[in-house]
Amino acid sequence: MKNILLAFSFLIQIPSYSLANDSTGYVGTGGVAYLKNSQIAMQSEDLFISKKLIKVDYLYKNLSTKDVTETILFPLPRIDNFFEADFAHTEQLLNSFKINVDGKNIKPEMHVRTFIQKDEKSPLIDATDVFKQCGFTETEMLNPWVRNNDNSAYYVNKLRQCKQPKMQKILADFKQDDEIPWSAQVVYSWKQTFKANGLTKIQHQYRPLVGGSVALYPDEYNQNFCMDTQFKQGLKKARAEHSPFNALSYILTTGANWAKPIENFKLTIERDKNELVSFCWNGKVEKISPTQFQMTKRNFVPKQDLDIIFVRVK
Repeated sequence: MKNILLAFSFLIQIPSYSLANDSTGYVGTGGVAYLKNSQIAMQSEDLFISKKLIKVDYLYKNLSTKDVTETILFPLPRIDNFFEADFAHTEQLLNSFKINVDGKNIKPEMHVRTFIQKDEKSPLIDATDVFKQCGFTETEMLNPWVRNNDNSAYYVNKLRQCKQPKMQKILADFKQDDEIPWSAQVVYSWKQTFKANGLTKIQHQYRPLVGGSVALYPDEYNQNFCMDTQFKQGLKKARAEHSPFNALSYILTTGANWAKPIENFKLTIERDKNELVSFCWNGKVEKISPTQFQMTKRNFVPKQDLDIIFVRVK
């Protein structure tokens, strides 16, 4: 639930994914984006997470006596434009993204932003306007998500041939034979009016970005997924301590940006029948069916994001 309402001049810093041998990367996605606003409170959030679907139902309350109209943003992560390994199905997320407001489907605007970063220690440069000035179309800027062109040399040559001064300044930090690492972020937006003293229902759903690996090493992954003794015993009993696994991440922490804590929060996580699941959660976890786990909180202020691992045991 990546929650922020902001102007596009503010850059959203979202964790990038990592790749390993025989693995697929995954990145954190979230929900409606909103800036901390003293007039709008989130009365409830009902969040459902599985490998095939993320669905969130929000109920917002306008605490003021006037209508409030804001631009709502839904930022997706940055995806790198390289193809050296398999990766989660990014295009599936774009094609599956849906928003419903008070029972009506709406079509948000899609904005594509591009970034260049030499390495992890270098600053992240928002190069969106420079890419456009260098003749990149929106389709080309969207390539990390849709992967229409896996020829990285095409993009490197186009960047190097650009005479725009800002681009030349950026490229001055690269040697002639260097790869130019660039990434693209998709941001959805729409105008939303919250009626005076009224309630507004917003639902969104999409297919998440799911990664994983061919082999689990519990000690290596334990910190991210809080694998407790019971989970590890289940792995051992099923002889699945090094089984293939999937993982996904969901950004919870910015849910603290509303006027008040989330009055009623419910989280449901679903796994497949042939899987064990582990994640970090501070509170009671109730098993409500053979494949579903549910958590509830009153006056909830999320303080950590959610990483979930699904380990195949058959």
